[in-house]
Amino acid sequence: MARYRVGIETRDRILAATRDLLAEGGLEGVTLKRVTTAAGVGVGSFYNLFDSKESAVFEVVRETLDAVDPHPEAPGAGDDRLTDLVGAFVTFITDSPTVARIYLQLAGLGLTDPAIAARVLRSHRLRVDRFAAACRREDPALDDASARERAQAVLASLTGYGLTSLIDPTFDMAAHARGLLDRVGAAG
Repeated sequence: MARYRVGIETRDRILAATRDLLAEGGLEGVTLKRVTTAAGVGVGSFYNLFDSKESAVFEVVRETLDAVDPHPEAPGAGDDRLTDLVGAFVTFITDSPTVARIYLQLAGLGLTDPAIAARVLRSHRLRVDRFAAACRREDPALDDASARERAQAVLASLTGYGLTSLIDPTFDMAAHARGLLDRVGAAG
C-alpha cells in the first residue's frame, strides 16, 4: 500500500511540475530534465509512470478538461445536452487559456508525429460521439450520419472560435457559441 501511495505522490509531483512549466513557458518550456528536476524525481521514476514528456502533458490537458467536462464514463455522464458540452468547451478555452493553447499545439504536432496523431484522433472521435449522441437526444429525428455531421460542424466551429479567442482577447467566444447553438437548434 505504501508503495502505491508513493507512486501516486510521484505522479502528482510530475504532473504539478509539468503544469507549472507549461504555465511558465508553454510547451517549449517543458523538457524531461526540467520536469524531473522540478518534481524531484529521477528519469527512471518518470518513465515508470509516463511513456514520454508528451504523455505527461496530455495528462495535464486531460485533467483540465475533466474539471469542466467529466469523462463520458464518469458517474452521471452520458446524458449530456449539447448546450452542456458546448459550455464545457467554452469554459475550457476561456478559463484555462494556457492549457487550451497547449491542447491546440499538441493537436498540431499530430500532423508530423503519428503517435500524437493517434491520441488526438482518439480524443476527437470520442468527443464527436458525445456531441452526436447529444444531438440525437435533442432531435430524435436525426439519423446517426446526420447527428455525426452536425457534431463535426459544431466541434469545428468551436475549435475555430477557441483559436480566435486565444489569439484575440476581444473575441467573445461564449456569445459566438450561443449563436452557434441557436443555428443548430439546440435546446437551452
